[in-house]
Amino acid sequence: MSYRISGLDPTPFIHLYHLPDEALHAHRAARYVAGAEGGFPDRVELRDARPGESLLLVNYEHQPADTPYRSRHAVFVLEGATTAATFHDEIPLLFRRRMMSLRAFDAQDMLQEAAVMLGDAMEPTVQEWLADERVAYIHAHYAGPGCYAGRIDRG
Repeated sequence: MSYRISGLDPTPFIHLYHLPDEALHAHRAARYVAGAEGGFPDRVELRDARPGESLLLVNYEHQPADTPYRSRHAVFVLEGATTAATFHDEIPLLFRRRMMSLRAFDAQDMLQEAAVMLGDAMEPTVQEWLADERVAYIHAHYAGPGCYAGRIDRG
């Protein structure tokens, strides 16, 4: 089963880029700078920030469904990111390095399946779930903090 993993559209965040910290606070956002080890998983380009790159921590509604599963959480967005990444039939390195929580939803945005696994082992589950006609899409989350990581759709 072919699939694609998509990063977030940066448009809702662009107005926050380069705002002073005080203005970010008014938007319930905060700026972080990746240290020598890099880190901080960007949700637009779907990669770890490089040392010295600036990211914004924002609250994002990743599941706007009008169901009990409606949800929002904190996500990091690379400051200045302009193009959402798309991975076709490939698990991004960002996911492969982490423990992931996968959640499969149907067309009515109701949960059908859920599992926690190492990211480098998630491809068979993604393919199996997307082969199931009940599943419309999958959300990937970082299992530890529970943050939304990206969306997985048929390819």
